[in-house]
Amino acid sequence: MENKVLIARWGVPVALGATGLWLIVLLLNMQRTVDFTSPVSWLWMLLQTHLFTGLFITAHDGMHGTISPDKRVNEIIGSISLGFFALNSWKKLYPKHHDHHRHVATEADPDFGPPSFWRWYFKFVKTYVSWWQLLGMAILFNIAQTSIREVNLIFFYVVPSVLSTLQLFYFGTYLPHRGEHAADNLHKARSLPKNHLWAFLSCYFFGYHYEHHDQPGVPWWLLYRTKQA
Repeated sequence: MENKVLIARWGVPVALGATGLWLIVLLLNMQRTVDFTSPVSWLWMLLQTHLFTGLFITAHDGMHGTISPDKRVNEIIGSISLGFFALNSWKKLYPKHHDHHRHVATEADPDFGPPSFWRWYFKFVKTYVSWWQLLGMAILFNIAQTSIREVNLIFFYVVPSVLSTLQLFYFGTYLPHRGEHAADNLHKARSLPKNHLWAFLSCYFFGYHYEHHDQPGVPWWLLYRTKQA
């Protein structure tokens, strides 16, 4: 009950805050002078990567109805966040993500793959990235180049978006679901040891993955409480 009250009060502000912060930092980075010899440029790129991950986590909350009690609000905010994240599709990702929860670590799980990290990662990308999506991104990239430096587009949008897929895959799929699981592990998932700072920095508490599968109605910003409990 307490979680429902908190979601109703803070779910939308948290989601809009994460999406808005990504957009603000992106716009600032598009105007920044990229200096590959300066650690400042690399720190801004890493921050943009982290915020890209936050876009997907926000959409993921929408898929579980934890942005708002209103289903339509979850879909609208989730769709916007996914669109910003390289034109991903809500209609495509929503059913696949719920298939993952229903059939975790089985052949029917769209997120499950071969034991090799890179083979699994490329299967993961192939599952969620379409040729139409890549074509759309190429068109937008060329349009953006008319007013934004190409190096900024690559360094602060293309590279962070790719790195964030690795971040999401590594902490949200590969580490939790790889290998064998104990027979009494109902969700075939494991979690990071409790360290809330690292859990947030690594993947918005999504490394607390058993807890997420056990209580999918808990938004990312309350997962630390589930881990403590």
